[in-house]
Amino acid sequence: MTTINLNADMGESYGRFTVGNDEAILKIIKSASIACGFHAGDPTVMANAVRLAKENGVSIGAHPGFNDLWGFGRRQIQMNTKDLEYMISYQIGALNGIAAAVGAKVTHVKPHGALNNMAHVDPEYASAIARGIKAVDRDIIFVANTLSEMVSAGRKEGLRVAEEAYVDRTYDDSGAMTSRKYPDAMIHDTEQAIKQVLSFISEGAIISKTGKKMPARIHTVCCHGDEATGVGVVSAVRQALEQTVAIGRLRQ
Repeated sequence: MTTINLNADMGESYGRFTVGNDEAILKIIKSASIACGFHAGDPTVMANAVRLAKENGVSIGAHPGFNDLWGFGRRQIQMNTKDLEYMISYQIGALNGIAAAVGAKVTHVKPHGALNNMAHVDPEYASAIARGIKAVDRDIIFVANTLSEMVSAGRKEGLRVAEEAYVDRTYDDSGAMTSRKYPDAMIHDTEQAIKQVLSFISEGAIISKTGKKMPARIHTVCCHGDEATGVGVVSAVRQALEQTVAIGRLRQ
């Protein structure tokens, strides 16, 4: 039976402000991508997310983004690629330190937001991210958008790459996620999310809004934890997936 990983982005609260329902989602998923303090999260939020992940047997990943708390990491920033490389290593190190306190470690890295979108098409950004991961631990899994420059960059650096698709984002004909400036970028309807993820897996392809099929090797699927519908969508998707595939963790 095919094994698929189910992950979600989390630990995206900050101080007194709560984003998402980490406790509920962590009972459903197998791998968590935790914000590292740049686009969201703080040491206490990170520690709570790591502790909950460990308690639920969920593998822990770093979710580095641009230094953009005000914009939640969803604004594009032009950076020197060496600075970007260091920024990635810095955020992985921060989460590794928090994880060590509870006897856990970072097993994967997945870029967030605008950084993820830019590295999807920019080989220099993609390579900088891969180098930043490798500098910390060459055994860390690079979770990269399928059909992106990040997949090629990760493999070139000798990293293990897990190609990712989204259950709650639509895709355009280039194989990239629909820009959030369009109203149909996000999927909030559980039936639509289920239909999309099952079709991706059965077809072995990303299928765009127009029906274009782009062959893809999908190892993990993601749901956004910061969406109000996140718990309902990820729960329904897991139930649907269990009818056809095995659900596993991302393991080093």
